[in-house]
Amino acid sequence: MPLPDPVPLYGPEYKRDPYPLYARMREAGPIHRVLFPSGVTAWLVTGHAAAQRTLADPRLGKNHALGNDRWRARASIMPEPQHSQLQVHLLHQDAPKHTAMRRLITDAFAPRRMEALRPRFQEMADALVDAMPAEAGSVDLVRCFAARFPFQVLAEVIGLPPHLATRFRREWGKVVAPVGPADPGRPAYEALLRGLQDYIAEVVADRREHPGDGLLSRLVTARDEGELSPEELDSMIFQLLVAGQEPVTNQITTALVALTRHPEALERLRAEPALLPRAVEELLRLDSAFELTTWRFLAEDAELHGTRVPAGDSVIVSLCAANRDPERFPDPDVLDLDRAQGPHLAFGHGTHFCPGAALARIELQVALGTLIARLPGLRLAVPDDELEWIPAVLGRGTAALPAAFDTPAPTSTPVPVCPFAPAT
Repeated sequence: MPLPDPVPLYGPEYKRDPYPLYARMREAGPIHRVLFPSGVTAWLVTGHAAAQRTLADPRLGKNHALGNDRWRARASIMPEPQHSQLQVHLLHQDAPKHTAMRRLITDAFAPRRMEALRPRFQEMADALVDAMPAEAGSVDLVRCFAARFPFQVLAEVIGLPPHLATRFRREWGKVVAPVGPADPGRPAYEALLRGLQDYIAEVVADRREHPGDGLLSRLVTARDEGELSPEELDSMIFQLLVAGQEPVTNQITTALVALTRHPEALERLRAEPALLPRAVEELLRLDSAFELTTWRFLAEDAELHGTRVPAGDSVIVSLCAANRDPERFPDPDVLDLDRAQGPHLAFGHGTHFCPGAALARIELQVALGTLIARLPGLRLAVPDDELEWIPAVLGRGTAALPAAFDTPAPTSTPVPVCPFAPAT
């Protein structure tokens, strides 16, 4: 059966398992016109080689000013003044502005610094498991762990003080979801957006009044010294708070779902924890929380993988489809802890490669290692097909993860942790 034009990328079945559709698309060619639930049409790149070339293609820019009127009518839905004040972060910049802004944050996420913080991250993970019910039963691992741990880590890394961290609302992350002007949820969306913007203003004022040596304080100083505009500062904090935690939450869920589907792999990791770094890379490849990249645009009509793409149309790469390309990864749908891992694209590629990749890798190693070691008999508490997958356009993960396990194993040296980030 031929693929429709455009190919719809939405619906519960698609979100539950997009991989059969991606396989059909790869077989039919490297690029296809697709339709998102907001009504936006875009060009989707699916194969691994084509994805790498696209992500490094200098003709493709990220700045929203490159988008044409057709794209802007459906995709630029964040209202003013928030659109101008919160949407000029790294994901929407090109060189040289992107280069200068990225330089301000790279040291904070340097691999050596992240590795030095691993013991602190372990304390946080153990404290969250310590707070779980001691008796055998079922808990939602998103609410109890996956939604909390990444925010605690992020607050530590960027220097968000406890009195502000405890006031962050996880639902503010929903402001990146496309909610059009006619959507009945628009008033609630705009209220969340205003609440988040007010919170960012409080963070800036607090770090200016009580400066420290953390990343947030350094960004405020960069603004005060003229390296950033007020809008760029607010946008970078917006990106850190929204993109710096939710993808890790989602990646924890996709990894745990994969491991519960392959209990032999889970038990092997319990017996051989030294395999965790390699296992994390395979789990990132198998089912990435960053399913699709954000928009890119051509400044003028051009050929892209043999297809004529108009200027200003959005071009998106499916990282998940690329990571299951059989031309790059033999038996790509199989979880293989012994896979001779090549370069997956879970963190992107090129100049926009995720600057927090080293942090995310350590977070996943600590999170999965802790849950596997301390929750014997870990398993889903509901049938796999009853899991609710988030309806996010660009990401993959489960909204909840009901899990059962036997009595949690104690830590050798449990350490109390400040209870950042309420899960509600």
